[in-house]
Amino acid sequence: MKRTLIHNALIVNEGETVQGSIVISDQGYITEVLTHGKPLSAPCDETIDATGCYLLPGVIDDHVHFRDPGLTHKADILSESRAAAAGGVTSIMDMPNTSPQTVTLDALNAKLDLLNEKCIVNHSCYFGATNNNYTEFEKLDRNRICGIKLFMGSSTGNMLVDRQESLRNIFRSTDMLIAVHCEDPAIIRLNTEKYKAQYADADDIPVNKHPNIRSSAACYASSHLAVQLAKETGARLHVLHLSTARELKLLESGSVSSKKITGEACVAHLLFSQSDYRTLNTLIKCNPAVKSKADRDALRAAINDDVIDVIATDHAPHLITEKKGGALKAMSGMPMIQFSLVSMLQLVNEGVFTIEKVVQKMCHAPAQLYGIHERGFIREGYRADMVLVRPESPWTLEKHLIQSKCGWSPLEGRSFDWKVERTFVNGYTVYTEEQVDDSYRGEELRFER
Repeated sequence: MKRTLIHNALIVNEGETVQGSIVISDQGYITEVLTHGKPLSAPCDETIDATGCYLLPGVIDDHVHFRDPGLTHKADILSESRAAAAGGVTSIMDMPNTSPQTVTLDALNAKLDLLNEKCIVNHSCYFGATNNNYTEFEKLDRNRICGIKLFMGSSTGNMLVDRQESLRNIFRSTDMLIAVHCEDPAIIRLNTEKYKAQYADADDIPVNKHPNIRSSAACYASSHLAVQLAKETGARLHVLHLSTARELKLLESGSVSSKKITGEACVAHLLFSQSDYRTLNTLIKCNPAVKSKADRDALRAAINDDVIDVIATDHAPHLITEKKGGALKAMSGMPMIQFSLVSMLQLVNEGVFTIEKVVQKMCHAPAQLYGIHERGFIREGYRADMVLVRPESPWTLEKHLIQSKCGWSPLEGRSFDWKVERTFVNGYTVYTEEQVDDSYRGEELRFER
């Protein structure tokens, strides 16, 4: 049996950073974690010198839109899993607003088949809730499906669930995790009409009004309702892409394992604030909107205080031509997965987070929150999903480095001090020396419930 040694890395895992080495079997498992002077049990066939690098568990992104099937002019599973691999992301959970939407068992099985056929990294997907399909929840394979996705305020075809009785049926009908997009559509409609009247002579509403239209009040009203329903029914709620300081008051500090109501922050809301619309314009238009610097700073603090549990991306590629317009016409969403880890490590350099906190929120917590089997930690007996990153390696993001099919990033021109050196998925090197090996296929995630 072939054994590979990752030698002399700074291993960041479970709240500490220690010098050590890792042994990977040819079956894709971590067989030895050599820290605190523990000796190697037997010689290895291959040695990877990791001197000067940090070894982290692979990032688990619980919130991506890979656009497959039906929207593959923007992105597809192969192209976006290439981007994931290049960014140190080893597992993803795909959202259901594709074409067809993943709201029937047939569509779900077809999506899983596509992921198995095309995805370089490990994967699962959500089953989308509608006003009428809650009776299907009991038929889902709980070991294969990461959760139920509920849009409470984003009109995505027939996926906007806006009937109170339907919402209650959804919350009552499953003990699987319910991941919720929270924005109140009635408040958004009123705000939209207000700004349409104000800019009646213009082609569109300026994009810097987007956070006024999809306002803090709209986010809070919907999040408050979701939390209220979860408490009434005992449902397992995960509030996605929190964007306001006010919403944080609905959540509690503590470990993931102690909570039934958890929250996610996305990289865009941790990096950008309202002033960035001046330079980045619609490139940072997303739903919910990027809001004030005070909101951004409150989200950062909530991560450090363990009020927010997970950092994800809401990776949502569009063609650059689809980003033309303003608050109404430009499509919402941006590609973020390839540069999410290095962006958060840049915030480590700025003193916003520690590297241990980044690993907790991007690797450990998603595994714990979803109950992912044998992933998310550097432990003996776990799958060898890991990423080597090198500090003090300055580089600038140029267009030719972008793996996403859409070919652009709101981070173009930014400089980073951290570099992804190598990404391992189940012990297999899918990225090294700025090259992706897209011959490999990841595994389906398994969930322990």
